[in-house]
Amino acid sequence: MPGALSEPAAGGILLICSLLVMTFSLLLMVRVLNSLIKGPMARMVRKAVSADFPGRCSYFTGYVALLVGAGITVIFQSSSVFTSTLTPLVGIGVVTVERVYPLTLGSNIGTTVTSILAALAGDPSKIQDTMQISFCHLFFNITGILIYYPIPFMRVPIPIAKILGNTTAKYRWFAIFYLISMFLLFPLVVFGLSMAGWYVLAAVGIPFLILIAFIIVVNVLQSKKPKWLVRPLRTWNWLPKPLRSLEPYDRVLTGCCRSKKCCGGRCYKEPEGSDSDSDSETDKPVDSTSVEHKDLDLVVVVDCDKSEGTDNPVYEEFHDDDDCISKL
Repeated sequence: MPGALSEPAAGGILLICSLLVMTFSLLLMVRVLNSLIKGPMARMVRKAVSADFPGRCSYFTGYVALLVGAGITVIFQSSSVFTSTLTPLVGIGVVTVERVYPLTLGSNIGTTVTSILAALAGDPSKIQDTMQISFCHLFFNITGILIYYPIPFMRVPIPIAKILGNTTAKYRWFAIFYLISMFLLFPLVVFGLSMAGWYVLAAVGIPFLILIAFIIVVNVLQSKKPKWLVRPLRTWNWLPKPLRSLEPYDRVLTGCCRSKKCCGGRCYKEPEGSDSDSDSETDKPVDSTSVEHKDLDLVVVVDCDKSEGTDNPVYEEFHDDDDCISKL
């Protein structure tokens, strides 16, 4: 048909529309949960989801949560829906990251049921191949759980998630940077290096992995056992600031907000302890009703003067606690 969109163009439009709808749905879900789960409801959900079994049975709480996550995902046939529901609950403080971790691992098991059902519904002549792929998916997720959950110190995704969350809370643009780099740029780089040959991928990948492992080990030793390190490695202060902090990039990316050109400076907050804070405290007008008693031990409001029709507080000073108690 003349003038009709090609398949790639139609697919691109549908992809953009689906991403917009998904983003809008997640934002709406967060707002609805924030408005519904408050006060007694928040305490009830927190007690039901984040509570542990009593006594020695508390060890099995995480494994039961894993089974619950798998069961709910099997019912909904979508791990994305389940994890998207848990994410805002963590954001509003109803569910802890430690409890979401086994629930998410369980959802990774439950989502494999969909591929198994699809394999069983496929062509009978090729059921062997389809079931092999489905069970590869299943046992890959089970292997990951066996590595990263039973042993407590191997639950490294929990501290990593907290570090990424704290970084995103401080630098809002970091979330977009993380998504683009980890789900787009990094796979493209690995794919391009693999297309050049395995030796090229190994020549670039192995030194990169060694560098990452070295940085992780040094960071752990800096916080746990700094005396085990040579003096220059006990801190990263000797490095240029762009190599050890995101603050220089934050100044560049949020420069328009600091200069109040885009939104009046509403989306930018000065760091604590900055000069602007101290200046604002110095220039702050003194309230005429405030009373300062630097040389007194205690100042107490003992009565209200209603002689002129107003409740003006009457202050009385005490230098001794016993005098104060007897007066009150």
